[in-house]
Amino acid sequence: MRKKKLLLVDNNTNDNANHIYKFFTESGFDVITTDNGRTAFEEVVGDHYDLVITELNLPQIDGLGLLKRIKDIKESLPVILISDNAGVKEAVAAMKLGANDFLIKPLSLKMIEMITSRVSNGLELGEKEKPNGKFRIITKNKEMKHLLQMAREVADSRASIFIQGESGTGKELFARYIHHYSTRRQNTFIAINCAALPETLLESELFGHEKGAFTGAISRKKGKFELANQGTLLLDEISEMDYQLQSKLLRVLQEREIDRIGGMDPVPVDVRFIATTNRNIEEQIAQGKFREDLYYRVNVIPFRLPPLRERIDDIPLLADYFIEKYCKIDKRSVKGLTAEAMASLMQLPWKGNVREFENMIERAVLMCRGDLIDEKTLFTISGSRPTENSGYRFMPALSLKEMERSVIFRALDQTDGNRTHAAEMLGISVRTLRNKLNEYKQKMATS
Repeated sequence: MRKKKLLLVDNNTNDNANHIYKFFTESGFDVITTDNGRTAFEEVVGDHYDLVITELNLPQIDGLGLLKRIKDIKESLPVILISDNAGVKEAVAAMKLGANDFLIKPLSLKMIEMITSRVSNGLELGEKEKPNGKFRIITKNKEMKHLLQMAREVADSRASIFIQGESGTGKELFARYIHHYSTRRQNTFIAINCAALPETLLESELFGHEKGAFTGAISRKKGKFELANQGTLLLDEISEMDYQLQSKLLRVLQEREIDRIGGMDPVPVDVRFIATTNRNIEEQIAQGKFREDLYYRVNVIPFRLPPLRERIDDIPLLADYFIEKYCKIDKRSVKGLTAEAMASLMQLPWKGNVREFENMIERAVLMCRGDLIDEKTLFTISGSRPTENSGYRFMPALSLKEMERSVIFRALDQTDGNRTHAAEMLGISVRTLRNKLNEYKQKMATS
């Protein structure tokens, strides 16, 4: 079993650094030390680490600069900043750049033990409650990160939330993410698709009915609003709801009570309400298909999820995630994609967004007969290989150089920093890989 590896960056040879070194070493870690930011970044580029602890004030590249560079190439690598004289401004700046924690010296033994325990158990530092894999949202995209931060900030509110986005962008997953971060997370989350049920059945499903309310109503039945009491109710594709039923929904949002079909007395409900749509809701209102007053009730806190073509910097992350997922499910041993296959993925329009992307990766994992998915495997069934005449103009969020660097660093990360194995994975010589890494170091030195 590989020992976990810590990079300790501190230019002060004091008791604090010695305590950290001693404790992590005794806890079974391989601890590498350096005293400046530039050398530290070179270590991260060329090797695999499970944690970086760095002093804020460093020569050549300071702690914040080092943090930014690390998160640019290895976003999931936990980084903790430490300082003996930092203020709130520096701490806020560090957290915005992605620091997992910001600690003030001297570190207590209890604090060091906590860090060791979290890293040893594979937990993300600084995050009190991490969504489990089912509700995890994979992203490094700036806009998506902003949306996730906003989602966490409003999670505890009772205000209605309206999520708009194309099909396949993950609207239900985003709603579940909000529920997970709310104080209602221990209670029920119920989702109902308004497009999947006819009007009469949808009304009964939402509001419930009394015994004898209609033919077949042999007993009282609670609706989704009652079942989701003190939890969260998601109305997926609310724009498909019948216009008349929208009036009844509006009353629930105004009065916080429902009327069962055939019932005499209103039933109070405490529900966090989230709605989604893949349509242009303003057009629906203009065409008389959606009530304007209901729109203002549900649109208290709006979110617009970007399509995958607007967040192509997430494609490498998503590819890695889905390859790992389906390798576990289907007991395969695929390690990744060739550089050509990855480049092709980043040129597709992805009209079905993440859902379409996941389906393609699942097929490719099943069809792959080697360690890496190549272009032929990727497009064997779908036949959707991008071409110059496909009618889709690819506008990259990353330059070719940046894309190349991203692929190289990912290969190094997947091979635990082994340059020989990374070069084999990339289909290049070790010498070419070494030249590329030197090129990146020289560019960093002049930046």
